[in-house]
Amino acid sequence: MSQAVIKRIAVLVSIGRHPVSGVPRYSRNDAAALDMAGKLAQHAAGTSIDVIHAGDAGNPALPDYLALGAASVTLVEAMASRDVLPALQSQLQAQLQPYDLVLCGSRAEGGAASGMLPYLLAARLGLPLLAGVIAVTPDRGRGSIVAQQYLPKGRRREVALKLPALMTVHPLAPNSLRYAYARLRSGEIRKQAFSAAAAAAGDSAGEWTVEPAKAVPRKLAAPEKRSGHARMQAATVSESRGGKVVQDGSAADKAQVVLAYLREHRLVDY
Repeated sequence: MSQAVIKRIAVLVSIGRHPVSGVPRYSRNDAAALDMAGKLAQHAAGTSIDVIHAGDAGNPALPDYLALGAASVTLVEAMASRDVLPALQSQLQAQLQPYDLVLCGSRAEGGAASGMLPYLLAARLGLPLLAGVIAVTPDRGRGSIVAQQYLPKGRRREVALKLPALMTVHPLAPNSLRYAYARLRSGEIRKQAFSAAAAAAGDSAGEWTVEPAKAVPRKLAAPEKRSGHARMQAATVSESRGGKVVQDGSAADKAQVVLAYLREHRLVDY
């Protein structure tokens, strides 16, 4: 039986954002990637894990990854108005010994994230990419890894992947990490500068404009309670849907009628 094929793992982490308060926090999807890297490291001694973040050095949520178990976090300082892709590419390619596996979340939590960064990074590094991974085990006999991929409608499939490679972790991947303040105090954030000239050379789009995401109105629709046969008949026969027209009364009375309809169909919870 050959030795373990995974010697170096890089985990790319980002800063998440609470969906209600908007307070910066660690990304839950990236934390699942960190947990997956830790489980892989348990299969063989000597496997190293490097946690890398490109962004603002003053973000208060970055030390949370130390509390989750990262011994240190490499911070590549990059301006918020520029793309972090060149900084991540430069950091991954600057190593004397290349990484065998690069793990990251599927997308960022801030705003309308597109999830394109892993694909663009894999194209620049020339690595194969496997998306939606929920579990990984090393295949020592073949010198590869076997990843369990999440598919639509709850299906799963196993994919054998040659290394080096880049994988994105599915949001439903198991995560057993626990927050510990003692690890936060003992961990270290290592800062590395990324030159503005290199950033301008690698970023063809120039500076970005960062603004809050606009709220999109959500259309309320009452759930359909009729049987399939009744719905098929309604598609061929014109019929009344049983609406109610309120013309008399004050504005408050009409609002009460609308609120009663929303509560009847459980479209609001108050």
